[in-house]
Amino acid sequence: MNRIPLTKDFANGGVSYWYRQIGLPARRAPLPGPREYDVAIVGGGYTGLWTAYYLKQADPGLRIAILEKEFAGFGASGRNGGWLSAEFAGSRKRHAKARGRQAMIDLQHAMFHAVDEVIEVTRAEGIDADVHKGGLVHVATNPAQRQRLREEVADLRTWGYGEDDLRLLDRDEQRERVQVAGTLEAAYSPHCARIQPAKLATGLAAAVARLGVDIFEDTPVTEIRPRQGGRASALTPRGVVSAEYVIRATEGFTAGLAGQHRQWLPMNSSMIVTEPLPPEVWKHIGWTGNELLGDQAHAYIYAQRTADDRIAIGGRGVPYRFGSRTDRRGATQRQTVALLWRMLVKLFPATADARVQHAWCGVLGVPRDWCSTVHLDHATGLGWAGGYVGSGVTTTNLAGRTLRDLVLRRDTELTALPWVGRQVRQWEPEPLRWAGVQLIYALFRAADRHENERGTTTSAYARLANLISGR
Repeated sequence: MNRIPLTKDFANGGVSYWYRQIGLPARRAPLPGPREYDVAIVGGGYTGLWTAYYLKQADPGLRIAILEKEFAGFGASGRNGGWLSAEFAGSRKRHAKARGRQAMIDLQHAMFHAVDEVIEVTRAEGIDADVHKGGLVHVATNPAQRQRLREEVADLRTWGYGEDDLRLLDRDEQRERVQVAGTLEAAYSPHCARIQPAKLATGLAAAVARLGVDIFEDTPVTEIRPRQGGRASALTPRGVVSAEYVIRATEGFTAGLAGQHRQWLPMNSSMIVTEPLPPEVWKHIGWTGNELLGDQAHAYIYAQRTADDRIAIGGRGVPYRFGSRTDRRGATQRQTVALLWRMLVKLFPATADARVQHAWCGVLGVPRDWCSTVHLDHATGLGWAGGYVGSGVTTTNLAGRTLRDLVLRRDTELTALPWVGRQVRQWEPEPLRWAGVQLIYALFRAADRHENERGTTTSAYARLANLISGR
């Protein structure tokens, strides 16, 4: 850390830089005591907010409450990399087994549409979230990554991606878009927009509140129970909330609920952001189209050029804490800050003197098969959505609209998608869970080192990691 250039006001944690930029929101009142609703949503992130938004619009008479432990947008929704992307977590073949290949293609097309749906809602609701639809560039910086990128583009052609949805870039266009050192190959998709995550979260929460949804903050839910006497319930220290339906929208914090400790693994992801970069640096980098940027490494990075000309870059860091523990308000490890800074300078040598202004981290939810799910059981009154594995900014919108249709008992194109109603086995108990995740990411890091040094094809280390992880 001593060799990393930091601004004088460098901060680590404090939820995220995105909230530092706009200020932490004023807290809404907590639950005042026991209450009854038609729908109670546990978790005030994107999933819970989108679900409430679409339900209330579809049926303004519904009594809906959101129960949030901190404040709306505190978790991954206010800490992510700002990729409003059509990428969907999990194996396409695994999803296709549920309802057929065409159903998975339909799901991918629904994700394309969801990107534009979010943008349209921000316009309709007057949410200024620094939205810019510049697309997504993935770069390969060694021969093994180049092979994977080409194979991925070819494979996605069979899963609903046309030439206009994803294509390899020729060398001239790649350089025109963004100058990433060592790039051997790059691919571009238009289905991605940059956002400022906290602005979207706070703006969406305000829109939901205007519709008449009750948002109770500082209200932790300790347990969710199925129907008893006709109604499901959410237990809090401030009283029990009973409802026809209780929706779990807790993503990486799911392990904190009674009986859910092994449901989804809270995977840690970390970010840093630079100070605003001067024009001389941008002359070397380009990036005038504000595309989102990712690479083909196994321990991959994700990055954006922010609206105020910084670079925000993220990656895994320390991937998992023993016992499914989570961070303390976004504080991340020093070695992770150093790792991300080295990656920044490797990709963009012109940033070597740029100072880092903020570092933070957060958790995302990972199911045992690494595939997102959305579900509602009318018999128990319980539903959930999540397990986005880092691709949740757009997927949460699709989840919210799907949960709306499930709650209202509508048979629609959304409820027929193959991620609906999937059952996933639980993660192993500790210490097997911790040891397994540590081994997986040690193998991924070894694979990246091997491929950077001499590998021309995907490393056997990575193949073994994928086998152990069940991806």
